[in-house]
Amino acid sequence: MVTFDSAQPGTSRAEWDANGGFDAVTPLDLAGIERITVIAAHPDDETLGAGGLLTECAELGIPTQVIVVTDGAGSHPRSTAVSRGQLAVIRQRELFLAISELAPEGEVIMLGFADGETDVSRAAIAEALRRAIVPGSTLVSPWAGDGHRDHRVVAEVCIALAAERHATLLAYPIWMWHWASPGDESVPWPSAVTLALSDSTLEAKRRAISRHVSQVVGVGGGDGEGPVIAPDFAAHFDRDRELFFVPVEPPSAAKDRAYFDALYAENRDPWRLGTRWYEERKRAITVAALPLANYRSGLEIGCSTGELTAQLAPRCESMLALDISAAAVESASRRTRELGNVHVEWADATARFPDGQFDLVVLSEVAYYWDRPTLRSTIAELKQHLRDDATLVVCHWRHPVAEYPLRGDDVHELIRNEIDLPRVALHVEDDFLLEVFATDARSVAAREGLA
Repeated sequence: MVTFDSAQPGTSRAEWDANGGFDAVTPLDLAGIERITVIAAHPDDETLGAGGLLTECAELGIPTQVIVVTDGAGSHPRSTAVSRGQLAVIRQRELFLAISELAPEGEVIMLGFADGETDVSRAAIAEALRRAIVPGSTLVSPWAGDGHRDHRVVAEVCIALAAERHATLLAYPIWMWHWASPGDESVPWPSAVTLALSDSTLEAKRRAISRHVSQVVGVGGGDGEGPVIAPDFAAHFDRDRELFFVPVEPPSAAKDRAYFDALYAENRDPWRLGTRWYEERKRAITVAALPLANYRSGLEIGCSTGELTAQLAPRCESMLALDISAAAVESASRRTRELGNVHVEWADATARFPDGQFDLVVLSEVAYYWDRPTLRSTIAELKQHLRDDATLVVCHWRHPVAEYPLRGDDVHELIRNEIDLPRVALHVEDDFLLEVFATDARSVAAREGLA
């Protein structure tokens, strides 16, 4: 049974050691690591799971950074001796004392999110980590399979950030040692690596663990609550080696065909594109922002019911409109069937970009359904299909939607960084953001010799 109470019976260190599983694990080579960032869900996770790694890196002159996501104030929920606010202060002090034993010159950051509530703060945690992590770092995070919700959420955020930054990621287990067993199929031994710790490093780690007094002793005396890290549990972190997993990238968070098919099954026009003034006005602004009067070959990715397609088509000699939903393609085909220059196709541009070269590409209210790796790879492919005189139009809703992988502003920031084209138009409202990029950086007036 998965349990996060170290006072309850769990798998002993002797059972793990007797298995001999460590003997076949690949050694972790620190050569080539330029800097390291250890990310923890709670104060003390970093010491237990990666304290030896921090010390070994520090002694090699590798810059270290420790980022703790929560305040740790949920570790003793039944204590009447200290409040959550007082416990947060205690745990912060303990963290800094512990890191002074492991990597005295290292940077330490506490993000201060509420202990136990990472699931409702996932997006904010991701953004805070994105700002805090030093570029070029090897990331070391909790293991997503550890069972503890805070560990899993922080791990999943780190997996996505590592993919976004093309960074190496190592993951350390904490509670796995307690609830799992050596033969448990949930333990991914093939992806494991171990770091051997010198005697001096192990001593430093022992001192650092002891600095987390609230966790190894308890808080508040008789009116308080006992240790979170009971002696039998602490023994798992007293080895002369540390274990890490190299996580496999999770399935894409991008929305798939089934998601959109379900939307269109409920409503043929889920966003009321054909009836809302907001949508009609936004289309008018989008079309008016095009810097050229006419284009040869247009491409719209995510055409939905074809309302915008119908307004783009008169500006193009030919227009290709794509959508991932068969129901949307049916609606868009019906909406544009009187226009002889429009071809509507059922296709996923993120899986296979359409053949041909285009001088107009439109991404309107579509890219926040993709995750960052999908968006980045799609933009890289898109760049290979632009004519020398191309225009790219990007327009997205700015308000957050919990189920979308990205916010509209995130989409635009990434595209600005990746597209390598000058921006020729920008329209910003509270509700939506519209940007136009073009290979020709001149204004419309300059193109016509007026400026």
